Amino acid sequence: MISPRLARLALRMLGGLCAGVVLLSGFAPAASAQGKLEAHYEATLAGIPVGKGAWTIDIGDDQYSASAFGGTSGLLKAFSSGSGTGAAQGRVVNGALVATNYSASTTTSKKSEAIHMTLANGNVKDYGIEPEPPVDPDRIPVTEAHRKGVYDPMTATLLRVPGTADPLTPDACHVGAPIFDGRMRYDLKLDFKRMDTVRAEKGYRGPVVVCAVYFSPVAGYIPDRPVIKYLAAQRNIEIAFAPVAGTRILVPFWMKIPTPLGQAMLEATQFVTQATPPHVAKTQ
Repeated sequence: MISPRLARLALRMLGGLCAGVVLLSGFAPAASAQGKLEAHYEATLAGIPVGKGAWTIDIGDDQYSASAFGGTSGLLKAFSSGSGTGAAQGRVVNGALVATNYSASTTTSKKSEAIHMTLANGNVKDYGIEPEPPVDPDRIPVTEAHRKGVYDPMTATLLRVPGTADPLTPDACHVGAPIFDGRMRYDLKLDFKRMDTVRAEKGYRGPVVVCAVYFSPVAGYIPDRPVIKYLAAQRNIEIAFAPVAGTRILVPFWMKIPTPLGQAMLEATQFVTQATPPHVAKTQ
């Protein structure tokens, strides 16, 4: 039987990366066209369903938005119910996604928490957590320098591959991203593992590029926390990226994290993308 405490720990490991990668990975993300994604995901631990969620991305000619929500399900819900949301909005400037707002909220049977953040050109201008968490002397403080030149977790999930050739190549994995999620500053680095194929129950069927994911905490964390030590030591976390139609942007299709209880996995059951026609200015 799965220990509720360890199951929640595994979910936090999975969700933490996916909210901050997922989960992750955009190094100077940019859009060369317009497209949309509507995806549904299922989280499992050692093959047992423990959570479900959905993700929507809309990239226009001058602005973009991304939103996600999810919650516990199956066996884990019987022990500890919980849900969460995340969203980001911004402008498309010369093809680059420039975030202006990020928000996230989590609700469990014991507490609720909301994070908000405003950004300008990669620098955090304002952020806060409600209710304000207590000060922990063991937590490495986040300085003003840590909040400059960063991505919010949602925008960081959009991985743009430059050029005009097929974006699903090993080069797509040769990136890294500095991320601030309103609480913790960390780096995520990708490295190419292999090419693979996937088949959603609805939507995308085709190739994906699989990248290794390496997590490095920088500030805003407590060094002795077991989950931080575990993630920083991992060398077997993998994430598979699939394309958003009409763009050169790749987003996670599945993600795998080894845990002491077995493999934790987040995988798309629905992955529906469509290209949208570019905006054409009216002429007289």
